Amino acid sequence: MAPPANADVDELFEVKTYYYIGAYQQCLNEINKLNRLSSDEKDCFMWRAYIAQNKYRVVLDGIKLNEIGANSVFQAIRRVAEYFSNPSKRNDVVKYFDEKFSQNFDDENRPIWCVSAGTVYYNEGLYENALKALHGQFDLECLALTLQCLLKMNRADLAKKVLAKMQEKDDDATLTQLATAWLNIQIGGEKLQDAYYIFQDFCDKFVPTNMLLNGQAVCYIGQEKYEEAEQALRESLDKDPNNYDTLINLIVLAQQTEKNQDVIGRYLSQIKDSHRNSALVLEMEKKEQEFDRLCMKYEPSVSTKPEVEFF
Repeated sequence: MAPPANADVDELFEVKTYYYIGAYQQCLNEINKLNRLSSDEKDCFMWRAYIAQNKYRVVLDGIKLNEIGANSVFQAIRRVAEYFSNPSKRNDVVKYFDEKFSQNFDDENRPIWCVSAGTVYYNEGLYENALKALHGQFDLECLALTLQCLLKMNRADLAKKVLAKMQEKDDDATLTQLATAWLNIQIGGEKLQDAYYIFQDFCDKFVPTNMLLNGQAVCYIGQEKYEEAEQALRESLDKDPNNYDTLINLIVLAQQTEKNQDVIGRYLSQIKDSHRNSALVLEMEKKEQEFDRLCMKYEPSVSTKPEVEFF
C-alpha cells in the first residue's frame, strides 16, 4: 500500500488512495497541493471527489458540454453528476451510456468511460450491463468494479478470478487490497478477520473513513461481535450522521441484537429523509404500493356494517 520505490513514482498515489478509501476531502486537499501538475487524470479525480461529496453543482458548473469533445473523459464524468443530481433524468443518462457503448470507440480514455458507465449501471442494479461495459478492460478500477458487480450477483466464484487478475497486476495496490476485503466478507467465516485487518491497516496508515468503518462493522457483525460493531458504526455516525451505509448497518445490527422496533423505525425514517431516492427507499415504496393494491383488490365488495333497525 506504499508507493513504488522507483523512478516511476505515481504523483497521484495519495490522491487515488484517499479517493478509494472514501476520504474525499483529503483527496481534494492532496489535489490542491499539486497545482504544478496539469493532467486530465488529476482533474478527473477532483471532479469525482466532488460527486462523491454530493456536490453535483460544482461539477455541472465546472464541466461545460460545449467546451469538451464527445469522447472527452469529462463528458463521461459530467453524465455521472447528472445522473446523481437529478433522479428524473436517470433514464436519460442510462440511455446515453447505452448508445455510447453500442458504438465502437477505443482510445486511452476508455477506462474512465467504462467506470463511469459501470457506476451508473451498478446504481441502477443493471449489473449485467455494467459487466458488458467493463468487459475486456484490465485497468484496476475496471476490475474492482467488475468484482463488485459479481459480488452483487452472488458470483463469488467469478469474483475470485477477477481478484486473481488484480493481484497479478499489482498485489499491493489499494484497490487490490480493498477488493480482497470485499471478497473475504462475501466468503465469510475465517476470512472476515482477514478483511478486518485490511480495513484496519488503511485506518492506521491513512484515516478512518465511513467506508472503512462500515467494512469493519460488517466483519464484526458476521463474527457476532455486536458491541464492537456498534462502536465502529457510532464512530462512523459521528463523521456523517446521515451516511447511508452506516444507517443500513445500524438497522441490521439492531435486528441482530433484537432491539426495540422503534430504534429500527427511527433509522428507516432517517434514511427516507436523507436518501429519498436510494434503492432501499424506492423498493420499500414499491412494496407498500403493491401491498395497498392487494388490499384494495381483496377488500369486501359489500359493506359488512350492520344495518340499524328503527322501531
